[in-house]
Amino acid sequence: MAVNVAHKYGTGVKPQDFIQGMTKNQEAFNDWFEKFAWASEEDREFFASLRHRDDLRCLIIAADWCGDVVRNVPVVLRALEETKIPTEIMVMEDHLDLMDEFLTMGGRAIPVVIFADTGGHVLAKWGPRPQHVQAVMTAFKQQNPDRNAPDYEEKIKVARAEMLAQYGEGTGYQQVIVKELRDVLSAI
Repeated sequence: MAVNVAHKYGTGVKPQDFIQGMTKNQEAFNDWFEKFAWASEEDREFFASLRHRDDLRCLIIAADWCGDVVRNVPVVLRALEETKIPTEIMVMEDHLDLMDEFLTMGGRAIPVVIFADTGGHVLAKWGPRPQHVQAVMTAFKQQNPDRNAPDYEEKIKVARAEMLAQYGEGTGYQQVIVKELRDVLSAI
């Protein structure tokens, strides 16, 4: 990825400050955060093994109003706690220039988890949601390219309900995110 994010280092907020400053969905965010548990010691050890990687940085584009942020960022933060990788939350509305470098299918979708080196060179990214959940939105966008179509809003509500169903009732989706993050980090 040719994007360089070095100019953004130090301009975000610490994860704890983001959580404490949430004006929407803070209780749900904290609930998902507290419910996180490692499914396997092997996964936890993998993330802990990254502690020696002092060359990595993480920026997470997020906003407290977004349901995907509320579900997914707690998992990302819990996994990254083990790594000790310096992590900043970039509130989307304050960093639209960065957001626009990481569009999903041409649109602003969050969260976006960006891994870069100390020089700001982007090495990998994850987001905005687990691949099996994102597949619902990808199919929807392919089948409904005209946002101005009279039935667009009705159809997107159906797609959003299906995405929620794909997350499932419990915390099983969290292990999917852990696996996807592990795959991303294993490649850099």
